[in-house]
Amino acid sequence: MLSTRVKSVLVIIPLSLIMFYLGGIPFQIFIIAVLGIAAWEYWRLFRTMGFTPSLFIILGGVLIFVLHRIFFGIKYSDILFGITIFLVAFYSLIRYELGNEDAALSFALNLAGIFYLGWVGSYFISIRSLPDGRWWSLTVLPIIWLADLGAYTIGKPWGKHKMMPRLSPKKSWEGFLGAVAFGIAAGALLSLLWRPFLPDLTIWKAMLMGLILSLLTPLGDLTISLFKRVAHMKDSGNLIPGHGGVLDRIDTWIWAALIGYYLVLVLDCI
Repeated sequence: MLSTRVKSVLVIIPLSLIMFYLGGIPFQIFIIAVLGIAAWEYWRLFRTMGFTPSLFIILGGVLIFVLHRIFFGIKYSDILFGITIFLVAFYSLIRYELGNEDAALSFALNLAGIFYLGWVGSYFISIRSLPDGRWWSLTVLPIIWLADLGAYTIGKPWGKHKMMPRLSPKKSWEGFLGAVAFGIAAGALLSLLWRPFLPDLTIWKAMLMGLILSLLTPLGDLTISLFKRVAHMKDSGNLIPGHGGVLDRIDTWIWAALIGYYLVLVLDCI
């Protein structure tokens, strides 16, 4: 009998692969839905801590950043950043005048949610919009999925040296090394698999991509773990059986999309 966790993976991974493969409007709606749910879970985490970020502001900001990325790409991002800060600051001033003593901290939490999930999360759109973006997406994300598998496969039986015992006691240096090894191997394998579609992605470039992604993306996992520990919550939500919330699943994915996007631009010049 397959576990609930495994059954969820057998739905999540194929669905994500299909959406990234299809692109276009179905993909864009999928990303908006995923980041919207993640924004709600972010808001809920900080509400649980006793803070008062605005769900309307965070959801609205994330949606605007995603739509901006769909229609304009990276262009005009500096203007959008400035407008967002101005509007959130104005909203916070009004809240304080209405008696909300938490308005200053809420200002920071609102902006953090918008930039973290709206700006960073929008790199799902950016990497898919690259030339050959379908295949770059289907390289970057599977690298992370297989790196996560490596962390579990190596870390569970042999993980003795804890990375951050207070924050995430189940994560070990052995698991981290397993993730890096699997990430490098995944890059090499995918370069061979996608060679007809990405002829410029040599094995050494793909292995370098796997190395960098598997080294850096755990930061996303640890950041969400930090939020959950402070909130005294095991998961960010319960939408995905056996896995928790959407934010629990995409914590490394959004960083993979951002880092992968710029890796593609750099590696394309080498």
